[in-house]
Amino acid sequence: MASTEQLQRDREHMRRALELASETTSLTSPNPQVGCVIVQDDVVLGEGAHLYDRYDHAEIVALKQAAARGHSVKGATAYVTLEPCSHHGRTGPCADALVAAGIARAVVATTDPNPLVSGRGLEKLRAAGIEVTVGVLQQEARELNEGFAHFIRARTPFVTLKAGLSADGKLAPQASHRIPNQPYWLTGFAARNQVQVLRHQSDAVLTGIGTVLADDPQLTDRSGLSRRRPLLRIVLDTHLRISRSSQLVRTADHDLLLLTGVSAPDSRISELVRAGAQVETVPHHAGLLSLPAVLSALAERNILSVLLEGGSHINGAFLQQKLVDKVVLFSSSITLGDQAVPFATGIISPSELEPSLHRITRTAFGADTSVTGYLRDPWPTE
Repeated sequence: MASTEQLQRDREHMRRALELASETTSLTSPNPQVGCVIVQDDVVLGEGAHLYDRYDHAEIVALKQAAARGHSVKGATAYVTLEPCSHHGRTGPCADALVAAGIARAVVATTDPNPLVSGRGLEKLRAAGIEVTVGVLQQEARELNEGFAHFIRARTPFVTLKAGLSADGKLAPQASHRIPNQPYWLTGFAARNQVQVLRHQSDAVLTGIGTVLADDPQLTDRSGLSRRRPLLRIVLDTHLRISRSSQLVRTADHDLLLLTGVSAPDSRISELVRAGAQVETVPHHAGLLSLPAVLSALAERNILSVLLEGGSHINGAFLQQKLVDKVVLFSSSITLGDQAVPFATGIISPSELEPSLHRITRTAFGADTSVTGYLRDPWPTE
């Protein structure tokens, strides 16, 4: 059994590996975020993280850095945030590379979420005589790759529902109390800034045509951080009612996907495509798009994670069809009253959701608060 001092060192080095992995947010999808630190006698010999466009996995980056510094890693410990792969893909198996390099011990935060390969990398390491420790800072590592974990098992995107709410759980004032085509901010700057973080962590943001017509949003990633591929902005627009003059269309650069359920005139589609939008038809019934078909269409595009920023109808439909995996609800001190727009059609208030949530966290953002919780665990139960 490892000593308390050893466990403390393991956590310290794994935190560094997680830090490296977290710096690659939106730079690895559809691959996972992985960091690796190689240590001997408490000295870091090499470290690195995977970047999709550079091919090398985190373990290979760390091994190459150690070699470039003139270090031998024989007898060293490798700290990896995700189980080293055991198969040939765009690169060779990382488990084999660690064995060949002479690594003596591997500390792994979490196993691979894919049930077809989970544990095989660890088996390779153990078969080669490498001491393996699993589970150090496991929860932190899993949160970093919840979209990947869900997608690899369900083959559909991980859906996070985000909403800004009044103190009495309403989404917006009634229409007669609003300025047309103008957003209404319930929450303050700190909470809205956190929304940009959520967008940056997502492959796509999704809303409905009702929100577009009411608020004329941009739905862009304004975090200021780099992305490997643009945030895909998705609008569910059954009858293709979006205006050519909307901010979404005016700022489109092949990063706007309009999902419709009708055969619109070719001239209308051509107009939107020329403006930089993509238009795709999905199955519909009674004027409503099939949400499972929507998620399947996004999966075909390798969209691993979707941030749902919809109105009352979209929120209600996704929740009632049990297509939401995680919720992030921001609440302000403003009260809107009974006539205001509800959080989700068919759901009286957000408080109805709380009994169904697990791993709930509450965070303050200035005068506002957020509640984050999971409706479904993206990782397999062990």
